[in-house]
Amino acid sequence: MPITSSAKKALRASKKKRVFNLRRKDQMKDVIKRYKKLIDAKKPDEAKKLVPELQKAIDKATKRGVIKANNAARKKSRLMKKLGIK
Repeated sequence: MPITSSAKKALRASKKKRVFNLRRKDQMKDVIKRYKKLIDAKKPDEAKKLVPELQKAIDKATKRGVIKANNAARKKSRLMKKLGIK
């Protein structure tokens, strides 16, 4: 447990940030799952419509620092490759 007042404040801030970061990460994972389900169900047209939402979710997670830039680039690349887009 934190003892100093600054450490207590840091803990409070950390808890708040955690909520936002988890929300962003869950949102990204949900979109990725929907995208993969469409590809597995052989529905490429519907999956293509989900691409902008997918990239937006990944980019927002990167912007917030939830995932690193290279990780985001790798995710986007692999997901596009699944659809057949280079």
